[in-house]
Amino acid sequence: MKPFRKISDTLPEAVELPHIIRLGTNLYVASFFLMKLLPARFILDRARDEGKLKPGSTVIETTSGTFGLALGLLSVSRRYRLIIVSDPAVDDSMKRRLEDLGTKVEIVTHPASVGGFQEARLARMAEIRAEYPDHFWPSQYANPYNPGAYAPFAELITESIGKIDCLVGTVGSGGSMCGTSMYLRLLFSEMISIGVDTHRSVLFGQQDGKRLLRGLGNSLMPKNLAHSTFDEVHWVDAAEAFLATRYLHQRHALFMGPTSGAAYLVAQWWASNHPACSVLAILPDEGYRYVDTVYNDHWLASNGLQLNYLPQDPRTVSHPSECTRGWTQMLWNRQSYEEVMGKPFSMNGGN
Repeated sequence: MKPFRKISDTLPEAVELPHIIRLGTNLYVASFFLMKLLPARFILDRARDEGKLKPGSTVIETTSGTFGLALGLLSVSRRYRLIIVSDPAVDDSMKRRLEDLGTKVEIVTHPASVGGFQEARLARMAEIRAEYPDHFWPSQYANPYNPGAYAPFAELITESIGKIDCLVGTVGSGGSMCGTSMYLRLLFSEMISIGVDTHRSVLFGQQDGKRLLRGLGNSLMPKNLAHSTFDEVHWVDAAEAFLATRYLHQRHALFMGPTSGAAYLVAQWWASNHPACSVLAILPDEGYRYVDTVYNDHWLASNGLQLNYLPQDPRTVSHPSECTRGWTQMLWNRQSYEEVMGKPFSMNGGN
């Protein structure tokens, strides 16, 4: 009998694709162990094929999220030396796990005046890169292989479900939503693509600021973000995403992180309002990093993040400047950033 899944030589190979799970009549989710394994492996594979990487090579990247963990897992099996530049947003459990994998983690403690910690990390990384002239920089925000990595995911979706009418996912680097949408629209050109962001993220026209909801949003504009991909944009607050994450666990036994909760909140609403359409939400990673925060009622209450119930509908706005707080929706209509905002993005000039 042919096995359901092939035997893999390494953990990353075995878990890089998600489980597709049906949560309702027309609502599906793609539940990843660690979604960033897809772009990390694809980027490293291309670098290896181009002669930029071999066993013993040094990989240098800046990240405070799961892309760093994906690089750490891959570096073990491929015998790369990995240096990660991060900031205080990286949780202690992630830092300890990376270091246990042999990764050198350097923490930048002060944000830049423009671009915040992400700009400060880039500056420190540039200094480290100068010390290792033969290193490889994956550059997840600008590397075109990031969105290109999602072809196997799109193939899995079509094989498992068939036609998809609406794809919902959070946006950080732009890779997962732009790449997956691009491939799926080769078959389903009218598919709705909904990007989920959070307030005080520059990605869809807001001013940069402190964000409690991590794993989505950005203080810099990634080159891999194609704004014209999106039909709708939703902004979700931390408290709403955290409660939706708990609902995923309590109602569907899906133990996921808060970016998954944010995507689920929007997807279940869209699915309920479009019962004849098939909807898929991308759930990027599991919830183990958030046991002491999102899954801790005392922590939620002490930080003013505990909600008694989720809003039933988003507030609709006609421009990102009208989006101040709470779950908010805007019809983006596959426009460019400049078409929506009336001017190009500028870090120094604001949005």
